[in-house]
Amino acid sequence: MPVSYKARRRLSLLILLVGLPAYIVAAVTVVNWLERPSLWVELGVYVVLGIVWALPFKFVFKGIGQADPDKPDE
Repeated sequence: MPVSYKARRRLSLLILLVGLPAYIVAAVTVVNWLERPSLWVELGVYVVLGIVWALPFKFVFKGIGQADPDKPDE
């Protein structure tokens, strides 16, 4: 069953306001476990983790910036 546009907007807002800060804390914790690696390793870890967090939520964010397709034309 496809998720409605309104539900996807609410879910994307929840992900950005709650999930993303939690993911940032988790990413910083992972890098701290590595005991301050070199600058390039640290940058690589942050870039990979920065891309990986969005992949599972791609379907939620797709089309959110567009007009509501469920809204009837006036």
